[in-house]
Amino acid sequence: MNRQVMQERNRATERFPWRLATIVAVCLIAAPCIAQLHSFDPFRLVDSRIGTSHDGQTYPVVGVPFGMTGWTPETRSTEAKCVAPYYYNDTKITGFRGSHWLSGSCTQDYGSVTLMPTTGELKVAPDERASRFRHASEIMSPAFYSVDLDDYHLRVELTGTTRAGIMRITFPSSGPRHLLVEPNVRPNQGFIEVHPETREIVGYNPVVRIYQGAGQPAGFDGYFVIKLDQPIADFGTWCNTATAKRAQQQGSGCNRIGAYITLAPNAPQRVLVRIGTSFTSLAEAERNLSTEEPDWNFDAIRAQTEATWRHYLSRIEIEGGTPAQQTMFYTALFHASLAPRIVSDAEGSYNGFANQGRLHHTLPGTDYYDDFSLWDTFRALHPLLTILDPQRDGQMVQSLIDKGQQGGFLPIFPTWNSYTSEMIGDHAVAVIYDAYAKGIRNFNVPEAYRLVRRNAFISPPLAEYLTGRGRRALASYLRYGYIPLEDEVLDAFHQREQVSRTLEYAYDDYVTAQFASALGHSDDATLLFRRSHNWRNVFDPETRFVRGRHADGSWITPFDPAKPATFVTEADPWQYTFFVPQDIDGLIEAVGGRAAFIAKLDGLFSNHLYDQGNEPSHAIAYLYNFADAPAKTQRHVRELMNTQFGAGPDGLPGNDDAGQMSAWYVLSAMGFYPVCPGTLDYSIGSPLFSRIAIHLANGKTFTIAAKGNSADNIYIRSVRLDGHAQPSWNFSHNDILRGSTLTLDMAASPATQEEQ
Repeated sequence: MNRQVMQERNRATERFPWRLATIVAVCLIAAPCIAQLHSFDPFRLVDSRIGTSHDGQTYPVVGVPFGMTGWTPETRSTEAKCVAPYYYNDTKITGFRGSHWLSGSCTQDYGSVTLMPTTGELKVAPDERASRFRHASEIMSPAFYSVDLDDYHLRVELTGTTRAGIMRITFPSSGPRHLLVEPNVRPNQGFIEVHPETREIVGYNPVVRIYQGAGQPAGFDGYFVIKLDQPIADFGTWCNTATAKRAQQQGSGCNRIGAYITLAPNAPQRVLVRIGTSFTSLAEAERNLSTEEPDWNFDAIRAQTEATWRHYLSRIEIEGGTPAQQTMFYTALFHASLAPRIVSDAEGSYNGFANQGRLHHTLPGTDYYDDFSLWDTFRALHPLLTILDPQRDGQMVQSLIDKGQQGGFLPIFPTWNSYTSEMIGDHAVAVIYDAYAKGIRNFNVPEAYRLVRRNAFISPPLAEYLTGRGRRALASYLRYGYIPLEDEVLDAFHQREQVSRTLEYAYDDYVTAQFASALGHSDDATLLFRRSHNWRNVFDPETRFVRGRHADGSWITPFDPAKPATFVTEADPWQYTFFVPQDIDGLIEAVGGRAAFIAKLDGLFSNHLYDQGNEPSHAIAYLYNFADAPAKTQRHVRELMNTQFGAGPDGLPGNDDAGQMSAWYVLSAMGFYPVCPGTLDYSIGSPLFSRIAIHLANGKTFTIAAKGNSADNIYIRSVRLDGHAQPSWNFSHNDILRGSTLTLDMAASPATQEEQ
């Protein structure tokens, strides 16, 4: 652990005296410790700083799980691609943003608005209005953020609900006091208006696409309605940096636009600001605000939001582990509970997908979701939701179906309510069928299959294909059984990557085949099961690695499996060779048997080719289980958790990718992982905690008891399910739903073959 992390952790402990470290210290001298462990509040273990420096791309967002708008300090005043609103190492705050940033991603913020209180001379440009701040003055939690702006001698506090936020500003006792509001628009776009008589500022920020259709309008705006609890003494707007005193409106024609208000000199020091947001209209932003925050009670809203998070986080109870591990665990669960986001209004209205140009309404009691980072989240985040929040996961599935109905094809990576063709594969089917296989049924199953089948068999007309509809290079895949190097897949953000696409389509075909079989579509199932073996068409039997292949069947040369290649996605061929989750036994046979398979896995780790910071590696450590080498799974998984994750701002090994990285940690820390989403099996790893209790929606509790677990005792000597010896290193989702108990006997050395 480096010195900086130690210093930050010490500062965090000073700021949060209720942290687990304090309780654990008491436990050393007071008994029984377990009774105190049960009184822990998981909410207070979340540390929103984790992942906010280097490549984590998280942000200290305030709101509710999966909320429409998150409230965050802003240190980067842009909606530019791959720039998060907040970075821990920045030294100045430019405002406080109502954000739609996809946490941990390399996408864009969109439809956002920034509020900035200032004192003294009016300064509107972000670099001029920015204020220094100290991390020591920050208080962060999922429900509350507070900081001192040193240059203005004022304090800002934030809390929020699903679609609204509230800010409490404590100004100095004297001097000019302002509130600046800036929709973070692209040049020549947007609108803002001041209503001084009603103490309101309203406006909108048009949403623009990136990736497929880059630069084109997404067909909707981010609307905001801002209300103050104090009279407005003066006001104006700005265009670029030129202010217009007493001007009420500012529209397009500027690179930046905004509005300001000045409070009366005798106004109270403490001022409240309520903000409603919507993606459909100003009227709905107003309605969302009045529905979720009907009055000015900041503390009551904060308490309500805290209660919402406590309820959600408490679905998993843990005992044991270190204070840092418990903090990392609940912070990871927090990060895995931010996306996909709700984008429908409180009364159910939402924009039709893919710039459809009409409004739709959800069924009563349901929400419509967007920002699905599917290439990432099909692996662990959505499987985690099938356990913790199946009803919500079903609504997310229905949202994918709605998009498919409104746009004609299931989307590959739907964000800002648009097709994007970002990343590869066709993994909506993995999310849909994984839910179906696990008994989740609150979505239109026949329509889901129709759309899944359409993606698997039909390429859209060229004009639609160019907008991002349909599988990329499906025609080549169907013709050759793989995507040859000659097809460079130019109509995608990620071009080429032919081998990775082939492997991922083969997996998607397997999941679709299972869906077809479950619904009685036997002809489809037979064909798709056959297609699921297409991974063999890019597996070179001579080198025993996946390898780029030409249309004539010849293999690319030269070839080095340990080096990145254009025919794989964000990885190297050695890593991608292991992406055959639907046929691991077949892959083991293809590489030469179990001993050869283990040696190939060993080579990946010993040559430092495993990359926890990117998704293609995420299931690899669990594959030893399938070759009867479970001790190696246990050792590697425990080592990855211990070395790749930390309790400081730089505590993530790469982009959190909409919570996928965090979901990997949550599941692995509990001791299991879904190697093949779309099946019921979970593969056993090495839990960090001595006891994990998952409280299910059906009222039952699934328990993992890791007896003797410790930093040294990382190996599992025996596995019992409800007291009976478990014959394999897997267990079923049905075991979870039954409320079973999985008992693991932990030790410092691996079990022998006889002990297993």
